[in-house]
Amino acid sequence: QVNLVESGGGLAQAGGALRLSCLAPGGIASIYTMGWFRQAPGKEREFVARITTTGSLTYYDNSVKGRFTISMDNAKSMVFLQMTSLKPEDTAMYYCAAQGAMPRWDYWGQGTQVTVSP
Repeated sequence: QVNLVESGGGLAQAGGALRLSCLAPGGIASIYTMGWFRQAPGKEREFVARITTTGSLTYYDNSVKGRFTISMDNAKSMVFLQMTSLKPEDTAMYYCAAQGAMPRWDYWGQGTQVTVSP
C-alpha cells in the first residue's frame, strides 16, 4: 500500500501561480510513475501530468502544457506541480496518484483544492 499526501492548494488570481506538493511517506521504491489529476465540480477526473521516478520522463495534458511543470525530489519521496499562468478553468480538486509495477493508477491521495478567481 502506498500512501500519498498532497499539500499546497489554495486560492489564486488568474495569471497567478501555485505549487502543489505530494509526499509518499513510505518512500517511492515500489513506484514507477507519479502523476497529477484534477476534478472540477460536475466533471470527470482528468489527467494533468505524469513523471517517471527513474529518468524523470514527463508528459502533460495539452490544456496545461507550457504552464504547468511536474518534477520530483526522489530523496524526499516527493512530487511537485508548479502551476503558472493560472486560469479560472484550472479550478478543481487536484489529486496525486502513483503507479506501481502495473501501468495503472493504483494509489491516490485525498486531494487538495485549487481555486482560481477571474
